[in-house]
Amino acid sequence: MNDSQDSSYISNHIRKRIELAGARYYANDNISEFINPGELDLLQQEVQEKLKEVLKSLVIDTERDHNTNETAKRVAKMFIKEVFAGRYHPMPATTEFPNVEKLNELIIVGPIQVRSACSHHLCPIMGKVWVGIMPNEKSNLIGLSKYARLIAWVMERPQIQEEAITQIADLLVKKMQPDGLAVVMEADHFCMQWRGVKDMGSKMINSVMRGSFLRDSDLRKEFLSLMNNNRKS
Repeated sequence: MNDSQDSSYISNHIRKRIELAGARYYANDNISEFINPGELDLLQQEVQEKLKEVLKSLVIDTERDHNTNETAKRVAKMFIKEVFAGRYHPMPATTEFPNVEKLNELIIVGPIQVRSACSHHLCPIMGKVWVGIMPNEKSNLIGLSKYARLIAWVMERPQIQEEAITQIADLLVKKMQPDGLAVVMEADHFCMQWRGVKDMGSKMINSVMRGSFLRDSDLRKEFLSLMNNNRKS
């Protein structure tokens, strides 16, 4: 029996639930609804055991090497509870407020620090996000800190930047229902800096424009101008 069939592994029980529901479990998907109370601790323990085997395959003496004796435990905790927490935990609660004053002027939030890991090599992605919102009288408004929490929830999964920014835009549009939304992300990719070409100067910058930001070039220019001024300050 191989690992994918071993019923002692909690990951197989979680995977079976997802597949029976016809859902997806890609690296940047949230699967929290398929995880029962107490199972994350079991999953962390399983990951720890398998990481220990990886270290053995790398010919590292984890039994006698004091530096790596608990590396598998630390990395498993880091994956499940920190850097990939956005996969395993529900969306953070966000208080939403009605737009009582019927605000309809440009709002810009940022730079918000973001951290993720490239799903190709599991190398860090470190960057900043700016969000532009054009609300209408029916929009929901959220507190400033909630932007950071929602964006972190999306980014705390193995990602590629091009998909992460789209997920962020989709989530904020769903939560706020604005007339327009703009998201810009600028990030360093350690899969380029640490390996491969080892180019320390390259960054990726991409944007998503929705609604009035897509239709109105003047609004788009205003957002980008104010954002760029913020970057230089």
